Amino acid sequence: MRFTLKQLSYFVAAGEANSITLASERVHISQPSISSAISQLEAEFGVQLFFRHHAQGLSLTPAGQRFLIAARELLQQAGALNDLADEITTTIAGPLRIGAFRTFAPLLLPELCVDFAEAHPKVSLEMFEDDEAELVAKIRKAELDIALTYEQDGVDLHFEQLALLPTYVLLPAGHGLAKSGSLSLKDLASQPFVLLDLPVSREYFASLFEKAGVPLNIVARSHQPETVRSYVASGLGFSLLTARPKNLTALNGRPLAYLYLDDDFPPMKLGMITARTIRKTRAVAAFEEHCRKSISTRSIPGMMNW
Repeated sequence: MRFTLKQLSYFVAAGEANSITLASERVHISQPSISSAISQLEAEFGVQLFFRHHAQGLSLTPAGQRFLIAARELLQQAGALNDLADEITTTIAGPLRIGAFRTFAPLLLPELCVDFAEAHPKVSLEMFEDDEAELVAKIRKAELDIALTYEQDGVDLHFEQLALLPTYVLLPAGHGLAKSGSLSLKDLASQPFVLLDLPVSREYFASLFEKAGVPLNIVARSHQPETVRSYVASGLGFSLLTARPKNLTALNGRPLAYLYLDDDFPPMKLGMITARTIRKTRAVAAFEEHCRKSISTRSIPGMMNW
């Protein structure tokens, strides 16, 4: 049986992108090279890996889906051999795919990754942001090495807490209650609410209203935190968020006020998630240690301290 790891990596890129064009852009290899690698693998193994759709890219066949999982595992094992060599030479190098929950990704990731890259220039970083459910799914599929998000359950996941984040009330700076210091949801019972409409997040915020016995009057919703901030800054309603940026101005130029939520709700646990079943590379272990030193309840990159 004759095939190369390079052919497998081209196949995985095409399988994840469902497009030879997108795969070519991601791995910086010509489209004919990727097409040739896929054809050679199909011929070698005697299976059809993709359905070809004219002008609409590719989709994996059932056999291709199973092959993709096996190919990822084999590439990861090959990468572990490189990592073993790095361990012998005490070098931290290789690829590192980092994910972060989209509400604090623009706050955390830039400072964290720039500092880490300066300390470990041989590590090739890729950064992604997504909602909590997608981050967990990508960790489980080995599409991410590590994710910064809120606490998640799962026997196949390892979560390490780094910081506690309280929930804040977000108001326009000129709102009559903006200088109150803290508010309860009952204080805001008559106010319209702007929802951060992301999986897990929407259920969490709805649970707070239910616990407080306050009706949830949603006037607008968005899956983009900055859109939520701009809606609030314009006076459309109030919102609840756990990430408090140093910049208290929304993207539309209007000022915001963050107030402590005075209800007895436990803070959210911010931390790192990895897969228990996957051996950590030296790059992952080094990034974990970097996060431990950089993130704490009292000091979080990009966020205002308590």
